[in-house]
Amino acid sequence: MHAIELKVPPPIVALVMAFAMWFLSRLSASPEALPVVRLLLVVGLAAVGAAFSLSGVLAFRHAKTTVNPLKPESSSSLVTTGVYKITRNPMYVGMLFLLFAWAVFLWSVWSLLGPLGFAAYMGRFQIAPEERVLASLFGAEYAEYKARVRRWL
Repeated sequence: MHAIELKVPPPIVALVMAFAMWFLSRLSASPEALPVVRLLLVVGLAAVGAAFSLSGVLAFRHAKTTVNPLKPESSSSLVTTGVYKITRNPMYVGMLFLLFAWAVFLWSVWSLLGPLGFAAYMGRFQIAPEERVLASLFGAEYAEYKARVRRWL
């Protein structure tokens, strides 16, 4: 069984990216968007992000399996229903939407590097190791699920 070597929980990675986005947004001025349009975009993206994340957590809780991303080897069941029919990683998708909401709030093209960096980092250092563990735990069932449902959206 492969152990996850990542020692940084995904929410911390998202917070570090959010701070970096804020810092980058201060480097240059961007044209202002209409306040109402900008606010609607922020609220909409944040709501979608929260819905994805919460749905993922609730599905894991319902299946009585671990939510801890650092211990996928503790998974007791493969969840493939609900939001997991849309994406294999709804909690990470949710964090990505929240980072996009933050980028819109900051209204700087530079802040878009945060969600892109988060997705790249998570794909390499969190999702790929998780997938190896899940493949070893659930074999053909996971391979079939992986072929049917996309990693992100």
